[in-house]
Amino acid sequence: MLPKVNSILESSLYVSDLPRSVRFYKDTLGLSVISDFGQRGCALQAGPRQVLLLFKKGASRAISPPHDGEGELHLAFAVSTAALADWEELLQRKEIAVEERREWEGGGRSLYFRDPDGHLLELATPGTWSIY
Repeated sequence: MLPKVNSILESSLYVSDLPRSVRFYKDTLGLSVISDFGQRGCALQAGPRQVLLLFKKGASRAISPPHDGEGELHLAFAVSTAALADWEELLQRKEIAVEERREWEGGGRSLYFRDPDGHLLELATPGTWSIY
């Protein structure tokens, strides 16, 4: 029998301009810095018990264990159905293009947009997945 995984605690994105990305996630999504790693990166609170790590591309290759990432990645943030219109209005005010609006079979809805490094971000309401 396998031991149980409780949840995803942290996810990481690798970014080209760390200060720009920190500003984006703070000013657009309201995330707050909970730990600063200097030039290498930082940790942002992305929910009650979730952490989004932002690392400067290439800056974590020399640590143990080394890690780095390339390419455009995807993260989805859970939002309430009632707040989705407010989120869309905020993105419009900030001139952040919504690439897609999707309605899911379970009744959930999603908005897709990009961060400054081209990572695809999603705001997803309940009903997106059978477990959410």
